[in-house]
Amino acid sequence: MPPAVSVLMPTFDRLQFLPPAIESVFAQTLTDWELIIADDGSGEDTRAYLRSLADPRVRVLWMAHSGRPSVMLNAALRVARGEYVAFLDSDDLWLPHKLERQVASLQRHPERRWSCTAFALIDAAGRPLSAARTAWPASSGWVRDHLLTDAVIAMPSVIAARSLLEQVGPFDEELVMNQDGDLWLRFAEVSELDGIDEPLTLVRRHGLHAGSDIIAWRDLRRIIEKALRATADARFAALLREQRALSSAGLARSQALFGTRIEVVRTVVESAPYGWRYLKWWRGAAYAAARAFAPRVLRGAVRALRTRMQSPRLRT
Repeated sequence: MPPAVSVLMPTFDRLQFLPPAIESVFAQTLTDWELIIADDGSGEDTRAYLRSLADPRVRVLWMAHSGRPSVMLNAALRVARGEYVAFLDSDDLWLPHKLERQVASLQRHPERRWSCTAFALIDAAGRPLSAARTAWPASSGWVRDHLLTDAVIAMPSVIAARSLLEQVGPFDEELVMNQDGDLWLRFAEVSELDGIDEPLTLVRRHGLHAGSDIIAWRDLRRIIEKALRATADARFAALLREQRALSSAGLARSQALFGTRIEVVRTVVESAPYGWRYLKWWRGAAYAAARAFAPRVLRGAVRALRTRMQSPRLRT
């Protein structure tokens, strides 16, 4: 008989964090699950640990290395059998009642076909972060228009009806990062979100995350452009056009910091026909150009002046 929930977990050489993540699945009060781990070509230590998992509910897919979680997730999704599909990154954690609360709530609200929980941030050792904001509430309802502005949905907090995934299609394997944001937009087009405003998901922040700001901004712009091509809603299209301009400005800023001058020029020129209408695009483009082309001596002088202006002695 198929399980209630298929848990999809992509992983690549995260042996420091992988066992606690898997143990948090074993600790769920809802026990009718299968765990499908898609291994992205990990080294022998990680593979040995995965081979040691004797629970019959656990299945490991041994994949060639791609560096794309979307490829791993789609491979796991193809063999998933559960009525619901949940996602858990191999460095994050669930609290024990997470699956039980979400499945029960979705069953009470059949018009809502996906669910998320509030989440909290932890460090590499599992301690709560001391940053100004470490807890994020759960969004709920028709959230499409908020996904690119103020709604923050952590991927490991989400569970969805498998029928919803079959309806909207798999992960976009062209995306290196932000594959979850692309899927949430497609979910939000056809279903309300069932938010559980309890921090049942712990998202770990550490120094071993893959990816880069340039890739993240580039992927975000791709997601927005895909949504623009797909939507017939004029109001949503206007929001998407603004967000496309802002994502291009963000990409140019990141290229100025971590890329090359030619990348900055290409991004600014390509985005100018749709970005010039937005003040924030101008600010981002101006910053990127100044950062990329101003002489190093001048940039140092500006930083020194800013430091002096911020000095307590000068403010008194």
